[in-house]
Amino acid sequence: MLRRPLSAVLLVIAVLLVPLGALSTWAKYEIEDADQYVATMAPLASDPDVRDAVAGAVTDSVMKEIDVGPLQGTVESFVRDAVLSFSETKAFKAAWNAANRAAHDAVQDALSDRSDGGAVTIDLAPITEQVKRQLAADDVPFADRIPVTHTEVTLMESSDLGPFGKGFHMLQMAGLWLPAAAVLLAVAGICLAVHRRRAIIRTALGAAFAGAFLGAAVIVGRGLTMDDLPKDVSRPAAEAVYDALTHSLSVAGWVILGVGLAIALAAWLLRRRQSPAPSSPSSIVGRAGNSPSGD
Repeated sequence: MLRRPLSAVLLVIAVLLVPLGALSTWAKYEIEDADQYVATMAPLASDPDVRDAVAGAVTDSVMKEIDVGPLQGTVESFVRDAVLSFSETKAFKAAWNAANRAAHDAVQDALSDRSDGGAVTIDLAPITEQVKRQLAADDVPFADRIPVTHTEVTLMESSDLGPFGKGFHMLQMAGLWLPAAAVLLAVAGICLAVHRRRAIIRTALGAAFAGAFLGAAVIVGRGLTMDDLPKDVSRPAAEAVYDALTHSLSVAGWVILGVGLAIALAAWLLRRRQSPAPSSPSSIVGRAGNSPSGD
């Protein structure tokens, strides 16, 4: 009889598709979509670690281009303070969003294995321009000499993505098809199961395990990514970027875990409630005493 093994195969495939479905949805609707990508990165404009990394990059770039002799330390301090002050304004947030929108195509190329092996960067030149104007308005010495160069902050090295590029591109192409397939296969497997409630419990527990695996994979991936950072990249800022990009993926993993456990528990409790209660010894004796005598 093929019903039982066919049901098992469908349910196993459905469980395996759970984390892949979450990944494909994330890749399609959060990373590939430019507006959503910018919205995901936008809160980082207020992150202290990111602001500090931007201030350091812009300050270093500016001080490499000018020589003010004994005033070097004073001007450097003014520049850094000006960048930090500017990072609290709406203009900085607008410049940050514009820089991330410009970098989105490079991120897509890197993740889809279409890049030439270079780095994915964010150009901070608009921020440098704003800082130059602010310093000039504050009558900081030599502010007019500050060149507006393309100050770039590296997000990732596309060469570090290795074999993951093609897989990521396939996930983006799949989109919602993978989670939809997981649901359809699970329903079909449960309908074919000989013991459906038992199949529901096992499928829900499998999905919960898949959700936990996804959440754990995000945590492990964070550690591996941070270990491979170049020395000149701010670790706290990189951690903030990683957490922002993977936040919805991590939440999805723990939601799947919770929902899976809740369904399994509900099905188990319903099964126990509907199970016939065993007869007590006293009731058996009572029925025996009331039975007709054979005498």
